[in-house]
Amino acid sequence: MKGQPTISVLILESQREISGLLRGNFFIEGLGLISGQFSAKIESDRIIFSVEGKSKRCKDFSLRLKSSDRSSFTLYQVIIGSCFHWEREKNLTYEGDLVLKIKNGLIQAINEIPLEDYLKSVISSEVNPSSPLEFLKAHAIISRSWILSKIEKKAKTMPSNLSRQKLGENEIIRWYDSENHDTFDVCSNDHCQRYYGLLESGQKKAAEAVNQTYGLVITYQGEICNACYSKICGGITEDFDTAWYDIKIPYLKSNSDSYYPYLPITNENEARKWILSSPEVYCNIKDENLLKNILGEIDLETKTPFRWRIEYSKKELEEILRQKSDIDFGSLYEIIPLLRGPSGRIHRLKIIGSKKEIIVGKELEIRRWLSRSHLFSSAFIIEKDQDKFIFHGAGWGHGVGLCQIGAAHMAIQGFSMEAILKHYYSGIDIKKIY
Repeated sequence: MKGQPTISVLILESQREISGLLRGNFFIEGLGLISGQFSAKIESDRIIFSVEGKSKRCKDFSLRLKSSDRSSFTLYQVIIGSCFHWEREKNLTYEGDLVLKIKNGLIQAINEIPLEDYLKSVISSEVNPSSPLEFLKAHAIISRSWILSKIEKKAKTMPSNLSRQKLGENEIIRWYDSENHDTFDVCSNDHCQRYYGLLESGQKKAAEAVNQTYGLVITYQGEICNACYSKICGGITEDFDTAWYDIKIPYLKSNSDSYYPYLPITNENEARKWILSSPEVYCNIKDENLLKNILGEIDLETKTPFRWRIEYSKKELEEILRQKSDIDFGSLYEIIPLLRGPSGRIHRLKIIGSKKEIIVGKELEIRRWLSRSHLFSSAFIIEKDQDKFIFHGAGWGHGVGLCQIGAAHMAIQGFSMEAILKHYYSGIDIKKIY
């Protein structure tokens, strides 16, 4: 690779109309240089773009606003945390080009930006950019690796025997990848990597981390790694195939989030003991001030994510299941874990009701079915107390690859960027590719 690529990031989708502000000069063919307040809407399957008294009806299904040096644009009412418990709308500002496309009769807003500039925002959006520099450098490398791996994968055809769902009469097994990302490289939400544009403060240290690792990726046997990561593993990281395809990836295998190894979870008794315990691991941070130096403002709103508890009435959980699965289970009898990964995350779960009995997986589909947004993770045990279902859980996210809280704590304890990466990704090399 001769130099950094320019990537395309979806920042708004499925809108009939969008609006924002152009700071500095942008060029649109047919309008010339423009700036100021703008709007774009759909009329008769075409984009009508308006800015400061000028308007343009697009002949094609896309429109490019090409930025000049030091120009930026703000989009109003961008949805962040889509479908998660912290979902909200914010006005966000970006550098680079703005491309508007029509898909399924609605507008997509896509930001085209050099990869290294994109990473500076990703690091500041994912974690507190005041975190230790060695952690931020490790994060820059895995975020760069992850997106370049995705772009390489997109250019290839996945083997035909790898489906993203298995459907049977009494079984629904689904997992999620980038299958809908056909008009852009990545999206800006947690499905890919958080990308909130030019944040108001804190990007200086993140930029330093990106600049110091310019062009560095992690590789395994010469190929760029799909460097997955999650917020909190809960003490043991997870195998790749618990969350996604039924294949083993050597550098994405379970590992203790600690100096001393913990045994993997193999049965329900071990899962109960583990989830109800408070092990000495890197991501078990009880000091709130320490957490504030690692987590971003949005994530700090979530309390006790290392070990958590959620309680539902039977009626409430029955209604959630109806809404999220589109299945009427009737009266809910039992929720039974069938298969767990080594971190305790469930990837086969049996739900038994008076009208229906279904096995659901994988981990993300389980988390979606059992919450109005998402459960923190699928590493949980269930207790029944009369008409209540009580979930005790561990961790936040899929748990595969690097644990953000654990990695940051390692950096606080003096571990280097390289030591952090080689702790979470087995057998990898660090390589400069541009």
